[in-house]
Amino acid sequence: MSSALPTVPVLHSEWIKIRSLRGTLGALTAVCVATVGIQTLTAAAIGEAEAGSMGEDPLLAAFYGLNFGQIAAFAFGASAFAAEFHHGALRNTLTAVPDRTRFYLSKITMIAVLSLLIGEVTGFATFVAGQQFMGPYAMELGAEGTVRAAVGCGIYLMLMALFAAGLTAVLRNTALVLSLLIPFVLIVSFVIGEAAGGFAQFMPDRAGQMVLRIDQHGDLGPWTGLGVLALWAGAAVVGGWLAIRRRDV
Repeated sequence: MSSALPTVPVLHSEWIKIRSLRGTLGALTAVCVATVGIQTLTAAAIGEAEAGSMGEDPLLAAFYGLNFGQIAAFAFGASAFAAEFHHGALRNTLTAVPDRTRFYLSKITMIAVLSLLIGEVTGFATFVAGQQFMGPYAMELGAEGTVRAAVGCGIYLMLMALFAAGLTAVLRNTALVLSLLIPFVLIVSFVIGEAAGGFAQFMPDRAGQMVLRIDQHGDLGPWTGLGVLALWAGAAVVGGWLAIRRRDV
């Protein structure tokens, strides 16, 4: 495996691919714009109405926009990988980088780095921007759990992007991946999410968002919840690696 690790030239080529695709770069930008924008607008509209107007947990409420930003993270991860399956691009890529594991790890690494960077900016910007409109209910950056939540927000977005990227490597279709992931996270999770225990708390979004809560909710703590999301993302990434290694181009 060590001989198949990413190299600087291969990583650079993956960055060029992502940078040159308007839709993919737009999805990456939308992660920040959607999360911060919706959080700010929501806080401006109802943030000062009364205590708890944006949710019982004020820290989780400070990242309400993440529910929309994660869709952009899905789109980024999926589109960054799906480009390889258009017009024989994967065949050309493997001609330049014959080692499939090196290619795959390079692609995944670049998606992870870019989504983590934009995710961390998004996490802190979302918190700070939203709290400007909370009036007497505003939380200070540095209050209990706020820095942990802002950092965790960035990691959460990165893991969601990797989740989508891994599934796209298996399914080879952005639309199919998004049609599966978005309902799975926004609808299925919402329907069964009222149950504090059982399987609901181990769903990727529910588990990952534990890092955004002040108090533990269910059996998972902030970092164990994020760890569960990492297992979901890791399973998808491993599945994608197996598909790339075994499938004909």
